[in-house]
Amino acid sequence: MASLSASNHVARVLSVANHVADVDASSRIANSWRRSLISHKLDPARRGPPQTLTEAEVRHVAEPMEQTIRLATSELEDLARVLRDAGYCVNLADANATMLFSRLPGEADTEIFLRWKVYTGSNFSEAQEGTNGLGTCLAEQKPILVHRDEHFREQWGIFSCAVTPLFDQVGRIAGAVNITSCRDDLSRAAHQLALAVAIQATRRIEGAIFRDHFRDAWIATVPGDGGSGLVAYDDDRRVVGACRSARALLGLTDGLIASGIDLSRYVKFDHHAAREEGDIVQLRRADGSPLGQGQIAPPQRARPLARRRDPPVDRFDALHRLAGGDPGLIGSVKRLKRIGDHNLPVLLQGETGVGKDVFARAIHAASNRARNNYVALNCAAMPESLIDAELFGYEAGAFTGARRDGSKGLIVQADGGTLFLDEIGDMPIALQTRLLRVLENREVWPLGALKPVAVDIRLISATHRDLGRMAEEGAFRADLYFRLRGIAVRLPALRERADRDDIIRQIAREEAPNCRLSDEAWARLSAYSYPGNMRQLRHVLRLAGCTAEDGVITDADLDLPPFGGRAEPDLEAAERATIVDALRKHGGRVTEAARALKLSRATLYRKIKQLKIETAQ
Repeated sequence: MASLSASNHVARVLSVANHVADVDASSRIANSWRRSLISHKLDPARRGPPQTLTEAEVRHVAEPMEQTIRLATSELEDLARVLRDAGYCVNLADANATMLFSRLPGEADTEIFLRWKVYTGSNFSEAQEGTNGLGTCLAEQKPILVHRDEHFREQWGIFSCAVTPLFDQVGRIAGAVNITSCRDDLSRAAHQLALAVAIQATRRIEGAIFRDHFRDAWIATVPGDGGSGLVAYDDDRRVVGACRSARALLGLTDGLIASGIDLSRYVKFDHHAAREEGDIVQLRRADGSPLGQGQIAPPQRARPLARRRDPPVDRFDALHRLAGGDPGLIGSVKRLKRIGDHNLPVLLQGETGVGKDVFARAIHAASNRARNNYVALNCAAMPESLIDAELFGYEAGAFTGARRDGSKGLIVQADGGTLFLDEIGDMPIALQTRLLRVLENREVWPLGALKPVAVDIRLISATHRDLGRMAEEGAFRADLYFRLRGIAVRLPALRERADRDDIIRQIAREEAPNCRLSDEAWARLSAYSYPGNMRQLRHVLRLAGCTAEDGVITDADLDLPPFGGRAEPDLEAAERATIVDALRKHGGRVTEAARALKLSRATLYRKIKQLKIETAQ
């Protein structure tokens, strides 16, 4: 059946390339198929992994992109959190289609991405792999969705890739943001919505790149039909730079910018009205007609003068903001302030999506370790066979496939800083024993090492499970549980928070800053129970901000599944029921059930043991 499917795909590609098939001959996919076949001389039936760089080669290739990666990381991490539950991998690639930053989705999907080498170091240029989201986006320098069998090579037909190009401060192609899913239950329309979210994230990254490059200039945000543009100018209002969209909006060219043309030839406004960063001003065209509202940001060199009048920054400010007006969280933050910089481990407990990683980062930022590394590992998203090496590191040649120069491991990377272990309840028992030894002795034994490595870390753990009950039942080491529970902080679900309406308003301002909520949309947002908590709310509002017409978010823009007003499902019970059902359908055969659930066999065995599921022997 697989070979028949492959031959059908190849025949379809050849018929389209030769203008035989009854399809839109001018479509982007058809044009890319023809380029792949005729210009790149590729075979759609060829199978095999993409070209993948070694770790040393990745470092060399990534060096020119270091600043871009640094500026983009926060936005990419947010994008990964928003799309993770939908099975998306998030990548940032350079202009040659080599992935330099990757965030993989949940455990079941991660295994597929690792197997097909869709991760950091892999190259997906159109000249190498034919039509694919990343390569074709960069070839055309336009956003694109390549859905399943639209790929040129038949083997990539299990993926759907939504990709948007990333441009630098002068409008040159700098790379691309790629989101890829292997889920076969998502429609093309769903991927189009995800692409809209990715485009918005990429525009914010481009804004960060532009502002960083022109940090010594004034920056005006100018509105336009296709989105806003950024223009940098000096104290004499001579234009010194413009982003790609501003160049198109105002007709600016490299020559005009190099000549130091006066900004008033294009845009006029009251310069004295802008005194602080982000001030709103009324803009006019050169002929005096209204252009709309814009923002003016002063040079960064000028900003310290204004900040001298501000009160000293409270290092616990981020924690206070996260606590908001919820009495329980306010009390937890007070307790965290009292322990100060004492090296007590912190255990964060709460449902999926409540923001445990964000809270952990705020704890790190408030500590005396803030200048050192914050290293995070999701114990549920990492295949069990890789957690040991990732966490404890290994020496060169420790095992087949090991890197030539070994690996430090996440614990050693966090030395002097903070190690965050998310979903600690999913850590295998054998690794729990090794982690306990690290916490007791403050040293790590990398795989294959002849001596230990001393480490100084602060440990923050998080879980949605009841670790206390798991420890009582023997599913989690009791001695490790009490080591982790130096101070326990419960993060309430969004539906439980006393300040829920305030949170919804704040996140609406952050995710859809140019939109307002209609009364119907607000009523629905306020009444919804949010089983996905903060992550779901951000996702919903970011998507609504992309689809809203005339700057008004209506009820129709809200993608809220019908869970409002119902009790929160027991996630563990639901997981148990799903596994039991899969085992029943496959006659108790674990290998076939694991394949159906898209889990590794080892992971399924671990979950069967944790959930006390009886299997036929």
